[in-house]
Amino acid sequence: MAGGGFRMEHAHTLLLNEEACGQLGEHQRAEFVYEWLRFLKKLLPTIDRADVKQKQKRLVEQLLAVLTGSPGPPARWLLAQCLALVYRYGDSLSASLALDRCSDIIRSKDDSPSALPTRLAAITCVGALYEQLGRLLISSFKDSVGTLLKAIKSAESQGRHEIMLSVERILRGLGVSAVPCHRDIYKAARACLTDRSMAVRCAAAKCLLELQREAVFLWSSELEGVTTLCFRAFEGSCYDVRVAVSKLLGTLLAAALQPKQPVAPRPGGRRMCVEEVMELLSGGFLRGGAGFLRASGDMLKGSSSVSRDIRVGITQACVVFVSALGSAWLELNFPSLLALLLQLVSHPRATQSPADAACTRRCVSFALRATLGTLLGEKAQVAAAKELCRAIGPQKKAAEACAAEVNPEVYLNQHILVCALLELGSLLQGLGSTATPLVQDSSIGLLDSVISVLLHPSASARLAAAWCLRCVAVAMPAQAAVLLDRCVERLTALKSCPEAVAGYSAAVAALLGAVQQCPLGIPHSKGKMVLELAEDLLRSAAQNSRISMQRAQGGWLLLAALNTLGPAVVGDLLGRQLLLLRCAFPPSVRELESELRRGDSFTWQVTLEGRAGALNALKSLVSCCGELLTDEVWTRLQTPLSCAVALLNHLPTVVKSYGNQVKNATTLYRLRVYEVLVLLPPETYTEGLGSLLRQLVCDLTGENPSCCELLLLPPLCHPTDLTLTGSTAHDTDQRYIEEQLQSGSLGIGTLEYDPFTIFQTSQDAPAPVPATTALTNATIQLFGVIFPQLATPHRAQTLEQLGEALRQLKGARQLTAQILVTSALCCALKALGIGRAGLGGEEVCKPARSLLWGALESPNGLLRCVAAEGSARLVQAVNDSAFTASMTMASVDKLKAARDAVSRAGHALCLAALQRYTGGISSSQQLGTSVGVLFPLAQDTSSPELQTWSVHALAVLVDLSGPLYRVHVEPSLSLVLRLLLSSPYTHTHTELHLSLALCLHQLITTVGPDLQEESEGVCSLRRVCLTACTLLQDSQECLLQAQAISCLQQLHLFAPKHLNLAQLVPSLCEVLLDYSVLVNMCSSYLWLRRAVVACLRQLAQREALEVCEHAVTLVKELPRRDNTQLDVTIKEVGLEGALFCLLDREWDPRLCQDIRETLGHMLSSAATGKLAHWLKLCKDVLLASADSTAAGTLDPQQDDDRDDDSSVFYARAESNGPFSSLRWATRVFAVECVCRVVALCESADPAHFDMALAQERRLQESTDFLVLHLADLIRMAFVAATDHSQQLRLAGLQTLLLVIRKFASVPEPEFPGHGILEQYQANVGAALRPAFTADAPPDVTAKACQVCSAWISSGVVSELKDVRRVHELLVSSLQRVQGDREVPSLLYNEGTAAMETLAVLKAWAEVYIVAVQTASRSDATEPDEGDGVGPGGPLAADANLLRFVQTDLPTLSRLWLAALQDHALLTLPSQYAQQLPASGGTFYTAETLEQARPHYCGSWAPILHASALWLNSTGFILMDEGPANLSRPVTPTSMGQSASLSSVKSPEDINTERLHLILGISVEFLCSPHSQDQMENITSCLQALQALLDVPWPRAKVGNDQALSVELLTVLHRLMVTRESVEVQLAVLQLVRQVVCAAQEHVREKRHSAEVDDGAAEKETLPEFGEGRDTGGLVPGHSLVFGALELCLCVLLRKLPQLSPRLAGGSPTSGQGQQGVHAGLSTPLDASDCRLVAAALAILSDLPSICSPEGSVCVLPTVLYLLVGVLCELVRGVGVPAGGPLVSGALQALRSVLSTPLSRGEKSREAWSHLLRCALQTLLDCGDTGKEALADEVTLLTGLTIFLLWASPEVTSAEPLQTRLIQRFKTNLQAKDPMVQRRSFQLLTSVFQSPAGASGSFMQALGAAVVGYLREVENRRPQTQEELQAVQEGAKALEALVQAAEETHRPQLVSVLLPVLISFLLDENALASAAGPSRSLHAWALQELMRLGPQQPSVLRDLMAAVPAMKARLEAAIKGNQERSSTKSTPQPPSKSSPSIQLKTNFL
Repeated sequence: MAGGGFRMEHAHTLLLNEEACGQLGEHQRAEFVYEWLRFLKKLLPTIDRADVKQKQKRLVEQLLAVLTGSPGPPARWLLAQCLALVYRYGDSLSASLALDRCSDIIRSKDDSPSALPTRLAAITCVGALYEQLGRLLISSFKDSVGTLLKAIKSAESQGRHEIMLSVERILRGLGVSAVPCHRDIYKAARACLTDRSMAVRCAAAKCLLELQREAVFLWSSELEGVTTLCFRAFEGSCYDVRVAVSKLLGTLLAAALQPKQPVAPRPGGRRMCVEEVMELLSGGFLRGGAGFLRASGDMLKGSSSVSRDIRVGITQACVVFVSALGSAWLELNFPSLLALLLQLVSHPRATQSPADAACTRRCVSFALRATLGTLLGEKAQVAAAKELCRAIGPQKKAAEACAAEVNPEVYLNQHILVCALLELGSLLQGLGSTATPLVQDSSIGLLDSVISVLLHPSASARLAAAWCLRCVAVAMPAQAAVLLDRCVERLTALKSCPEAVAGYSAAVAALLGAVQQCPLGIPHSKGKMVLELAEDLLRSAAQNSRISMQRAQGGWLLLAALNTLGPAVVGDLLGRQLLLLRCAFPPSVRELESELRRGDSFTWQVTLEGRAGALNALKSLVSCCGELLTDEVWTRLQTPLSCAVALLNHLPTVVKSYGNQVKNATTLYRLRVYEVLVLLPPETYTEGLGSLLRQLVCDLTGENPSCCELLLLPPLCHPTDLTLTGSTAHDTDQRYIEEQLQSGSLGIGTLEYDPFTIFQTSQDAPAPVPATTALTNATIQLFGVIFPQLATPHRAQTLEQLGEALRQLKGARQLTAQILVTSALCCALKALGIGRAGLGGEEVCKPARSLLWGALESPNGLLRCVAAEGSARLVQAVNDSAFTASMTMASVDKLKAARDAVSRAGHALCLAALQRYTGGISSSQQLGTSVGVLFPLAQDTSSPELQTWSVHALAVLVDLSGPLYRVHVEPSLSLVLRLLLSSPYTHTHTELHLSLALCLHQLITTVGPDLQEESEGVCSLRRVCLTACTLLQDSQECLLQAQAISCLQQLHLFAPKHLNLAQLVPSLCEVLLDYSVLVNMCSSYLWLRRAVVACLRQLAQREALEVCEHAVTLVKELPRRDNTQLDVTIKEVGLEGALFCLLDREWDPRLCQDIRETLGHMLSSAATGKLAHWLKLCKDVLLASADSTAAGTLDPQQDDDRDDDSSVFYARAESNGPFSSLRWATRVFAVECVCRVVALCESADPAHFDMALAQERRLQESTDFLVLHLADLIRMAFVAATDHSQQLRLAGLQTLLLVIRKFASVPEPEFPGHGILEQYQANVGAALRPAFTADAPPDVTAKACQVCSAWISSGVVSELKDVRRVHELLVSSLQRVQGDREVPSLLYNEGTAAMETLAVLKAWAEVYIVAVQTASRSDATEPDEGDGVGPGGPLAADANLLRFVQTDLPTLSRLWLAALQDHALLTLPSQYAQQLPASGGTFYTAETLEQARPHYCGSWAPILHASALWLNSTGFILMDEGPANLSRPVTPTSMGQSASLSSVKSPEDINTERLHLILGISVEFLCSPHSQDQMENITSCLQALQALLDVPWPRAKVGNDQALSVELLTVLHRLMVTRESVEVQLAVLQLVRQVVCAAQEHVREKRHSAEVDDGAAEKETLPEFGEGRDTGGLVPGHSLVFGALELCLCVLLRKLPQLSPRLAGGSPTSGQGQQGVHAGLSTPLDASDCRLVAAALAILSDLPSICSPEGSVCVLPTVLYLLVGVLCELVRGVGVPAGGPLVSGALQALRSVLSTPLSRGEKSREAWSHLLRCALQTLLDCGDTGKEALADEVTLLTGLTIFLLWASPEVTSAEPLQTRLIQRFKTNLQAKDPMVQRRSFQLLTSVFQSPAGASGSFMQALGAAVVGYLREVENRRPQTQEELQAVQEGAKALEALVQAAEETHRPQLVSVLLPVLISFLLDENALASAAGPSRSLHAWALQELMRLGPQQPSVLRDLMAAVPAMKARLEAAIKGNQERSSTKSTPQPPSKSSPSIQLKTNFL
């Protein structure tokens, strides 16, 4: 294959490259020719016709040469198509020559095997030529058809098959022109339709199907003959034949009923009616395909010769018949069809034996289910259900009339009832809650009709009625408890009637089983009621022998069903149930032996039946309530179990004594014992192990074992090996009826075989097998459990005994026993292998291997598969490499020695599967040996079976070898391709091709990602894989097509770019188009649809857009087809719309899940880009309902003042979209898709949720945005929320909730001040109202409450009346909750009451939280906005929201606290479970604790927050709390109980418990918050704690309890470390500060109290308060200060890691190493980081104040280190904007520390001063950076100023600190930045104004610098505003210096200040041309002079006199100012201006 890629390129030419082809070997030549034909087929339609004509002669010669070269099946099909295409696109006149050549070959007398491929190819070419050229060959078609039909008489099966297919193509090509040969073709097809070859039958059926399009006589005059012929074709048929023939028969019958073309009426003839059509089908169903004489003879003999495959085929034909007529016909004619089907099931010939009756019932049920369940919409299904009810009524009355006398009609009548009831139940279950009106309609009386059947004499009818009631309960959970009460009541009243006891007990059991599928459950008390009823039945069973059997069975049935309710219900009733179980058995084994001497046959029958029922109850207990089975329970069960096992040994004696009358009872008893023992631990019955094992061995090898291999063996085979056996019934649409063909003579399962299955979890009615078959299965399973418990000698002895028993048997008995023994051994080995227990030595391995290898040589293929699986399990159990190698070599030897194909086939599979469970093959030598053996076998064409098994074994080897097989990939692929090219595609070779497909799949997986490489070898491998896939895909077998798609899917996984989607996607969609036109039950192959959708799912994950485009392109190119509806859908709504249709029709769970995932991938890829398309698609799906349910749900008059916008929602018209009558499940998925669209848009573009931005961008670009489709979103949510379907209502409410949350904050651009959702408020209210009706389910009401709270809290509503509209719904829910506390609901489990109550309380809590927050914001903005907001504005509505809530706040607060109390109890660890109240909590009962727990977990957080806000608003002041039954929120009592006087608590106690309740819940949750979806709960806890600590009383409690404070800080520290949310971290720091403030208040209060109490004492004697006490020590874990320090340090180091010396490599304040720190560790802080650091610093600054003097000295170094460190980082620059919150926070924290009274306390003053000097020194060092400029000099100087202002003088006056401070000011005053200068002057002003101390020194040192700076201004006037401000601040500083100077020096300093100010003045000329800042300085200086002049008149006069120039400048400035004032201002009275002027001039 190395050069294969090069050679194959030579095949890509128009003419065959004969030179290259001739150089190849035989196999390569076949591949080369096939590749050329593939290329030619693609090339011919695209090439120019002239080129084709030019080379046509040579091309035809080459094609004919290929034809005569014995081509294989794939090549001949391609050859025929290519030859036909050559004549179609070239010269068609010479086509007759090719026809003649083919006819000559067909007429040839050469019958040798070598001539067969050529003849088959010629036949195929004839058909292809006529199909392509059609009427162009009309002149020769009679001869061609005659030649083919003549050849068919002597042809072998392959020839007959190809001839039929060619005739079909001829008919398709010629159409109506082929009429002259129709009769001849019909005669030939008649014979082929009953051919012994199944492939020929299929081909004949397809030929006749094509013939009937134009041959009218087939469905007119010859209809009866064709019908009989089809019946005969069904006999002995396979699945493919039944599908093909049923399609033919159904289509003919539909055409006869509704002709597609006009037919000339026969004399006296008339059109057929449905009765006549059904009479034809009924005749075949009852009499089969036999002729009249044979059928009459069988009728006389009383025997039935109708085989099941005939009846199954006729059933499928009936479904095709109805499907072809369509849903409209079915809806119109269903009453007639139903009557005819029920008449069929009641015919005596159809129910001659129980097996026949079960088969007939299943066939009729399938016909009903496949038509009603898939063709009809929900509205039509409701009508069909009514018809079924009407059909039940007459049968019930007939049964009542015949019940008195034994009439056979009663037993025929039962089958009608069974079919009608089962179909009614299926319809109701499919309709779900949409069927509620049907059940509630009293005129129909559905429930009455069904319940009345419970009294029917037939057990089958009673069980069917019970199952129907179960379906009602599953569909409508509200009916479960009602029906249960009704049945229990009737059973109690009629317990003397045997039929009533049996029927009603089955109904109760079925209803209990339905509870498993009802999430809302039933009331807990119903379990006790059922137990009491069961006890009553069991105790009264012996009172009346006539009904003792029924009472015993009914009692145990009720007990068994009761256990399905789970441990919560059964736990309280377990003791009574165990007592009943013990009473069912003798008290001891000795008493059991004495029983054998008593009683009669009836007594023993009743006893065995009763004990079997008891064992079934025990089985149910173990399965459903295993956690209740403690050691004590096992001890109590020991005696009953011992007696049950011991009785097995005595059963033969009982049967011998009483005959066959008790035989059925003994079989049932043994079955129950075995089933129970399989579930129990083996140690519970070790005493009887030996006798039990002997019984099992006897059962496996006995005389009359019941065995159905097709039911028993497949589950034991490996799933991969099942393809070898052809068992595909479980993967078909018709599996419901196909399964009965596998049951053999034993019959199919039906409910009456085991009534105890009626309560098992199942979607469909259970079909238990007969007791004998079930006993065989249980025997095998029990042997697998017991065998591993045996000792090694016993194991060997048992296996030897089984082997010896097999050797003594012969014939069929030996085969049956071998099947059972091998199955049992396989089960045992599987248990040993999984348990790793080991098998034993050689003495065990040898007989085990002997048994398995004996089965490997069996002619039964399934048995060989089981034996191979058992051999693999044997190797796994032994787990020894030497044993594995010996097994491998032995298998190789067997393969070499054996000569028969069967043995070699079995050993080939065994060889490959040996290491299936030991980790695979790891030895290349062993792999090479196995491959060397299997390769020759795979090429042995003498035995197709051996070839198939060998190829399959090769595939298993590939799978187990993994990469080790890589060296064998090329030859293996060559082998696969060669066999695919050469093997016949017939029915006998289908398994071979499946094995080849599996091998190809495994080889692709082995190569894996290497397939992407471009090397020559890999390209060759990839090409071979693609060719092989094409070969499989072109096959006519759908199984092979499915495998091809799977292989292509695997190729796409590893090499996606090498797969041509333009070819693959259309081929996939063609399958959907072909097989989805009719209902899926008529769709031929389920596995093909599965493969197609699975492949589409994978493609859509990466190339969703391309897939959709290719699908639409395909449909545009397709021609119009008959009855093709899905392609129209694709044209309108794309592939995704077609998938929605398919999802609605399909019932297979796996396929439906794949469709949903495919749509999900398409949605994720394309939703945002094709938003309008997807939303319209979902809307069309949602509105595609046959009935307008939303319109009927609401009363428009209920809301008089709603706006007109909602009117569209009340009168919804029928949908005109491409969909019609979609079911509720599909519509629910569409609503879920809408939610996904919203979620995708959220992460895509902000414009999706911004109307203004969306409208703006929509004008600029052709994009779509979600906000533009808001009306559609609201409408879809409304339609879904008001539907009859409960699931759809929930989905609609969830969508509405999502829309509210996403669009609540979006404003309406056209109406400022309003939200975009405001226009839909009436629609929201209308959507919510149905959820609050009395009959609304609790989960719907709970979801609606969530929507209500979101709507009210969103702030969308601005009108009070609109708020009140939704508020009233919440009020009604609150009233409903309070009412339900008094009268508990009887429909659902009590846990649902908790769910609804908590949902209501949570909704109110969320509304209250928003109301409080909004009110607080309103209060905050009210002073600023004044009257800006009118009374009707949003703030008014928000303010009134709190008023709405306050009305119900007293009640709500009590309920909230009670709910919190319940939640606190439910969160206690399991070891404190004994502390839970025995009666339950306020909102939950003790029995429903587990059901209520999740609801509390989802609701407690908002309730906690709301409770804290309420306590905050009341200030913990207790009000009058109303009645006593609501005033005990801290006591876990129910609402209805009242508190006794002894339990009355003081207000202090109540407040303390409330505080501890909220604190406890919060701390418990914050200690261990879950990692997912808990951020909202964390925020709620933190906000609740903040609200509490805002109130003085709880703050005092927390401050007084240091242990509590420390624990809270520990939890908050952990939360800070584990949560990255900024909001959470800020809330944590705020809460920490509140805790610290609480401690501050506590310390302050203590100190104040001590000073007051000891006012006369010396201060030295006062006790020290605060942490540290006298020693100053802080104990970690017990210190609040230490905990706060830890938390603050955590925050600071995470944001500023350079603060840590370890991280920074030195001191954070040292200059060394800072560059590295800032380059590596430091990152710019954003605004949130600044807020966090500022909050941490604020906490740090408060810590010294809660310490004692000694403690403060201990903590002060750390505080100062961190504070100064942060300041230094700010000064150096960490990316923080100047003047931000962090800078101000750090300076404020420094000021707080410096102003602490402890800094001046006597005990701590000296230490504080020393530490503060060190801190000041550090801060000064931070400013000495040498040549480097500081990033923030102002912050540094501000910090130094704070030291000067707030620290004690002894800190700042010490040298050299004071000198360095002065120098820092001087440096800043000389800065070039005017902003720094301005701020420096401001700080200097504050220093000058400070109290005496440092100010004197600073005035002396800095006064001259200030004056010097100001004198320079005259020469350098300010040019900018910043410079102007600096000059002004400098002058103010000088003025402050003057004011701070001593009185004696002040005139002298004023004489310095005034000249400076005068120097700022400008003359008139300079003023006009000066810059703006200079003019502003002039005006400001003049104003200052006017202000200061009167204050120092003497100094001013002296100065003016001394300096005339200065006087002149001042006078000129004043005069100029006066002139400017007079010109700019309006005329004013002179009195206002003259005084000021004269005053100032007088000073001079």
